[in-house]
Amino acid sequence: DGQIYLQSNLFASGFRPAVDVGISVSRVGSAAQIKAMKQVAGKMKLELAQFRDLEAFAQLGTELDPATQAQLDRGNRIVQMLKQPVSSPYPVEEQVVEIFAVTRGYMDKIPVARVQEYGKFLLTTIKEKYSEVLDAIRKEKKISDEEKLGEVLSQVAEEFLRKH
Repeated sequence: DGQIYLQSNLFASGFRPAVDVGISVSRVGSAAQIKAMKQVAGKMKLELAQFRDLEAFAQLGTELDPATQAQLDRGNRIVQMLKQPVSSPYPVEEQVVEIFAVTRGYMDKIPVARVQEYGKFLLTTIKEKYSEVLDAIRKEKKISDEEKLGEVLSQVAEEFLRKH
């Protein structure tokens, strides 16, 4: 139950489905989500809505202060992180880790153009070296240790930046 609002400008820019997360509502969505997704989705929805507003403002050609530019960059990282190959769904625990990483600033040092490459590196590294993180989210259906997850994400980002 709810309303989904589509935006033609999002569709034209290649963002599909072109759902305007700022004004679309659903009473079913949160009931169908595990707690871990609820923990990260609200912040992502808010940041995406703010990003869309700032993006429209930034197109006016006005010089932006560093905080606004950082918010735009994070919004662009979120958009890039959300892109995935057609017919290749990710397990929910991997989605949660990526959304947590991008909305909590653990991808802020990753250049926007390399976010998708980093996303693959992040998930591969976590599966190989920190599988207990994904296992815990899968089993508990929540992020029970945000501090530990943050430490892992910091280490993976540093490793990526050193290697690339």
